[in-house]
Amino acid sequence: MEVAKSISEVRDIVKAARGRGGKVGFVPTMGALHAGHVSLIRRSVEDGCFTVVSIFVNPTQFGAGEDFEKYPRPLDADLKICEDKKVDLVFVPAAGELYGKETLTWVNVEKLTAGLCGRFRPGHFRGVATVCAKLFNIVQPDVAYFGQKDAQQAVVIKKMVAELNMPLEISICPTVRETDGLAVSSRNQYLEPAQRKDAACLYSALQKCRQSAKSGMRDTQQLIAEMRKIIEAVPTVKQIDYIEIVDTHSLQPLEKIIDKALVALAVKIGTTRLIDNVIVSAGSG
Repeated sequence: MEVAKSISEVRDIVKAARGRGGKVGFVPTMGALHAGHVSLIRRSVEDGCFTVVSIFVNPTQFGAGEDFEKYPRPLDADLKICEDKKVDLVFVPAAGELYGKETLTWVNVEKLTAGLCGRFRPGHFRGVATVCAKLFNIVQPDVAYFGQKDAQQAVVIKKMVAELNMPLEISICPTVRETDGLAVSSRNQYLEPAQRKDAACLYSALQKCRQSAKSGMRDTQQLIAEMRKIIEAVPTVKQIDYIEIVDTHSLQPLEKIIDKALVALAVKIGTTRLIDNVIVSAGSG
C-alpha cells in the first residue's frame, strides 16, 4: 500500500496503475474509518479495482459551530485498516494542497440541496460537491463508492457527475448498521452510554414507517407523526431537525407514497446530530 500527500504523487501512481490495466475504484472519506467505510473499500476490492481511499477532513463542508475541530482524526489506525483491507493507495492531503491560499471556484448543485440537511447546514453541500469534484479530477476513478446512509449526498453527487459529464460511475452501497439498527457513523463515538442506547430509536421509527406503509398507510403526514411520536418519547433526544418523506430523485416532499420514497431524518441525541434513512416501496415495504 502506498500513501501519498500530494496531487502529483496520486496522479503518477494512478497513471502507473492504469498502465497495468484494470479499473480504478475510489472511496472518499474523512477518516475515522468504521464498518461502513470498510464495506465500501471491500466492494471496490471485490470489483477488482485498483483501490484508492482519500482521508481528508474537509473544512468547507462544516458550518459555524459544527464539529470540525473535534472531528476524530485517528490517522495511524485508519492507515492500518486500509492496509488490512488491501487498499492500494491512500491519499492524505493537507487543506492547502486541495484549496491553496484562496478558493474562488465552487460547485453548487441547486434544488437538491435546498431541503433536508441543506436547510439546516447552509453551505454544507457546496463544500461536499466541491471537494468531491476536486478529488474526482485528481484520482480520475472509473467508479466512486458512497454509502446510502448519506442519501442526500449520494443524490447530489450523482447529479453533479451526470451534469458535469464526469466519466465515472457512482456506486451507492447499503447502509451498515449496528445490531440494534443504529447506522454506523464516525459521530456515534460522541454518544454517552445512555445516548447510544437511545439512538436506536431512529431506526425503530424508520422501521415503523416501513411497516405502516406496507400495511397500506400512504399519507406521509400520518407516517411522519408516528415516527415523531417514537423519537420524542426518548429522554436524550434534544431536537428533531426534520423527519421527511421525499421523492428518491428530486428530494421533493411527498403527500402520499405512490411508488418508492426516501424516508429521512436528522435528530440530535444530546449534542450529537445523527442522520438516517430508508427507502420505502408502496405495497412491498
